[in-house]
Amino acid sequence: MMYNVLEARNNLSKLIADVESGIEVTIARRGVPVARIVPIDHVHGRPRNAFAAWLREHPLTAERARPTQEIDAIVAENRAAGA
Repeated sequence: MMYNVLEARNNLSKLIADVESGIEVTIARRGVPVARIVPIDHVHGRPRNAFAAWLREHPLTAERARPTQEIDAIVAENRAAGA
């Protein structure tokens, strides 16, 4: 995924979320790539994807799983309430 500097500045949280999900982000100035944001492999001595590995081994039951749209709506609602 490539963003220009202004887009990167205005969407930093989204870029970080993309990187956390494994997407490499490239930042360009006037269409020329100048930087790359990549996930860190280890955090505090544990693999960065330790939670993802645990979740694969212990999947959520259908009763506990929620669609991402529902989770996004809950997060947006909580952010709006805190503002």
